[in-house]
Amino acid sequence: MNTPASDKHLTIIGAGLAGALLATLLARRGWDVDVYEKRGDPRLKGYQGGRSINLALAERGLHALRLAGADAAVMAQAVMMRGRMVHFLDGRTDLQRYGRDDSEVIWSVHRGELNLILLQIAQDAGARLHFHRGLQSVDFDARIARFLDERDGSVHETGFGSLVGADGAGSALRAAMNRASDLGERTEFLGHSYKELEIPPAPDGGFSIEPNALHIWPRGRYMCIALPNDERTFTVTLFLPNEGEPSFASVRDGAQARALFERDFADALPLIPNLEQDFERNPAGLLATLYLDRWHLDERAVLLGDAAHAMVPFHGQGMNCAFEDCVALAQHLEDGQDRAAAFAAFQAQRLPDARAIQAMALENYLEMRDRVDDDDYLLQRALERRLAERHPDRFMPRYAMVTFHRMPYAVAFERGNLQRELLVELTRGHDSLDTLDWDAVDAAVRERLSPLPADD
Repeated sequence: MNTPASDKHLTIIGAGLAGALLATLLARRGWDVDVYEKRGDPRLKGYQGGRSINLALAERGLHALRLAGADAAVMAQAVMMRGRMVHFLDGRTDLQRYGRDDSEVIWSVHRGELNLILLQIAQDAGARLHFHRGLQSVDFDARIARFLDERDGSVHETGFGSLVGADGAGSALRAAMNRASDLGERTEFLGHSYKELEIPPAPDGGFSIEPNALHIWPRGRYMCIALPNDERTFTVTLFLPNEGEPSFASVRDGAQARALFERDFADALPLIPNLEQDFERNPAGLLATLYLDRWHLDERAVLLGDAAHAMVPFHGQGMNCAFEDCVALAQHLEDGQDRAAAFAAFQAQRLPDARAIQAMALENYLEMRDRVDDDDYLLQRALERRLAERHPDRFMPRYAMVTFHRMPYAVAFERGNLQRELLVELTRGHDSLDTLDWDAVDAAVRERLSPLPADD
């Protein structure tokens, strides 16, 4: 059995995106880091995910990658997305920009490629990576972790000072911590699931549709989205309720999926030649939000990312939030406090922010599937853009606060709610911005909104 010898030793469970990034941040600061992963090394075998392969990288995540020295390698493989390309039922399309210009965009990145980059950078920074080591059990009193190698059934033990759970929504460390002390865990399922399909490259090898956008087909209670990949494909995700019509209960096979697309996503259908096969081969993924009241067990263990606060994917912030967790935890550990105080300070800082982005992700699902083609919503969006130009020190669209800046999620959530109330009031009874009393509008903004805080 190995026993850590250093006061600056940390044992990370999970070599996914957050685990690899945290290992890099700490190793670069002189920490002695071991990372344990139940799967094999994807650098040898190729990525064998099972999770959605597309992720949206925004400023919070980019900031963390810069600190880890990984931003250049990641951005070389990323595809820019300027906004939502909305596909209406009648075949019209409309690009709704995320920001003011190309300085405010998000980036589509491939989960597998990103994981490979982060693993190599972690190893180069000095972290030790242990593959085929799935966490089986933890003796928190003796500080011994036991890992199972599924290839031969062998069990391996190691001592630890502190464990960090970066092992995702199904976290084995969270389960072990829960057995030792109730974390107040509860999971709320959305009642909707998703399936992934693929748009291949065009016959000439290029993209089949506009590459620099997140494509969305909003249809009220359900929707399709498509994100670009650097190999000129798009990953299409179909979101449906679990029950009702249509739903995954009523659309069960490829033929029924084709009929759904013929009716509701007609312009997407010619782009997905393997629709039936993709639909029948790919499993339906569940959508849920994980809430915990406590993320740590004194100085012995702490959770971050999806292991602490899994969220639905509709704000594209799950990875960005997890990366921000890594930066925050590394900083608290470096601040010289004892581990228990560092973990408590990390939870105190990040738990309110996690709750805020979880709530915003749920809200964004309703907006994406049901509001992006709504006249009232479009008028409020137009006013939102105008107010951001007229009052840049006080009014910033909530999407911009979350995506292009690093102000705490909780602050963005609270300000976003105030601004939404203002937009609804100011546009009530109007069909156009031309009929607004701009003196009254400006006065309302100055009265209701305090100056924006700066990014840290």
